[in-house]
Amino acid sequence: MNSEFLPPVAEQLFRDIQKAFQETSQIPDDLLMALKFVFGPCALQALDLVDQRSVTCVSSPSGRKAFQVIGGSGRWYTCFSSCHYCPCPAFAYTVLRRNDGPLCKHILAVYLCQAMGVTQQESVSDQHMSMLLSGTSAL
Repeated sequence: MNSEFLPPVAEQLFRDIQKAFQETSQIPDDLLMALKFVFGPCALQALDLVDQRSVTCVSSPSGRKAFQVIGGSGRWYTCFSSCHYCPCPAFAYTVLRRNDGPLCKHILAVYLCQAMGVTQQESVSDQHMSMLLSGTSAL
């Protein structure tokens, strides 16, 4: 996790989720409540994306990495946890414009999938990665 962009309480929450999920393959109710408290309504939406296996880590031979998330509308979003960015309208409005929350459901789903170890993996060529990063292609 990149603590530069997340509050320490969120970092600890992801560590606790990771530990609990490794031990029981579930997220206990107390951590689900904490997730909702820290991230608000997007927590449930992000958990839904995780349940649907909507997050794919895309990597290339050159070492570049991005996350493709299928949103609720079926649209693909290329998210970057390394710089805490998602091109979705909710991120632009809620996070950047109104500063109402630390992230959107897509980035939260990325962090949750990483903590739980359930991220889908996809290897692509450097050329395909360049197209993904430029926004001219999806998986």
